[in-house]
Amino acid sequence: MAASTLCVPSSCDCFVALPPATERKEVIFGKNSDRPRDEVQEVVYFPVTVHAPGSMVECTYIEIEQIQKTHAVILSRPAWLWGAEMGANNHGVCIGNEAVWTKEPIGESEALLGMDLVRLGLERGSTAKEALDVIASLLEQHGQGGNCKEAPEAFSYDNTFLIVDRKEAWVLETSGKYWAAQQITEGAKNISNQLTITTEISIEHPGLRNYAQSQGWWSGDGEFNFSQIFSPTNPPVRMEAAKVRYCGGKELLRKQAGSIQAGTIMDILRDKESGICMDSGAFCTTGSMVSILPQDDSLPCVHFFTATPDPSRSVFKPFIFIDDVMPVPMVISPSYGEDDPVKKRPRFQSKRDRRHELYKAHEQAKAIMESGQEQGAKLHQTMQNLERQGLLAIQDLLTSRVTFDPEEMADLFFDCVDTEIKFYK
Repeated sequence: MAASTLCVPSSCDCFVALPPATERKEVIFGKNSDRPRDEVQEVVYFPVTVHAPGSMVECTYIEIEQIQKTHAVILSRPAWLWGAEMGANNHGVCIGNEAVWTKEPIGESEALLGMDLVRLGLERGSTAKEALDVIASLLEQHGQGGNCKEAPEAFSYDNTFLIVDRKEAWVLETSGKYWAAQQITEGAKNISNQLTITTEISIEHPGLRNYAQSQGWWSGDGEFNFSQIFSPTNPPVRMEAAKVRYCGGKELLRKQAGSIQAGTIMDILRDKESGICMDSGAFCTTGSMVSILPQDDSLPCVHFFTATPDPSRSVFKPFIFIDDVMPVPMVISPSYGEDDPVKKRPRFQSKRDRRHELYKAHEQAKAIMESGQEQGAKLHQTMQNLERQGLLAIQDLLTSRVTFDPEEMADLFFDCVDTEIKFYK
């Protein structure tokens, strides 16, 4: 393991709640993306696309074969890379990833980032299980590795994934090209930068156990405990600290069992006492997402994004997939094409200003909200009211108190972002 990974903070928290843990017959997904403090996260939409036979797709560092048709996706991603920290597709699949370190040496050579695998899973999987199969297959073909932050210093990690649809969830945990997965069909589950799958393995890499034996990590006798066998003997400090967040998140879910809804997960993502809402030196929560996936297929899935740092000072704004989604340039970062320092070699020799319009407006507003002055408190209350109105409108939609009109949803996310910016000004 590279020494640099031992001292660089990295953390995220993913949550899922399924009936009977939820208040209604719906699945709730949520994630806080905790990244370098100065990193900008954008929210981008890509429609269903048909690709030419034999075409390639350029991921963050490598090219791989493209498939014939990719799903529509909405992604929250660090603006410098191709993949995503979290997102959803038009089939009601949501994915979030987490950094993790195992006994397997970290792959620092350029391959697929875990964030690339999030996007690939969403673009190619129409169910949570299909997305899992996509990620596992690509992981075995191409491996995972490469610098995971926009800086010349090496910083790499393996990944765990929470993959969710309207019916079930899967936890996928990796160690190099090897992996194990656990199916979740009821209740609530959270993951936080550590291996959590023990002996309840639903599916696994076909060579997983033989590889563990060949490395001397497992004798071949007794139960096969994935977490115990693959977790590092001397884990990074950040990975150890994640246990506190994991336990805190688990307890917050337990307290709300049976009544969890989207607002519950938003509150958990804003919880600073547990560390889930991160503000730790060079790292902080740079973007957040919550999704409502009704188990009634006739109802739309609704995905909320902040597109700004610190959910306790941000607004969750709803997005619904329809055929003609209005573009939202206010949450898209500037593009630098081939002049981008990410694309030049050696990489990351300089940085570009990737702040989008909402980010800049929120940056100024956040300073006012944290000033302790009356103006800041009023602005914060206004933002909370704006979010509450949106949540109530979505609840009315999903409980059939209003008729779903796809045309009215075309500019839903745009209008919410535009309103937020106007309030800030």
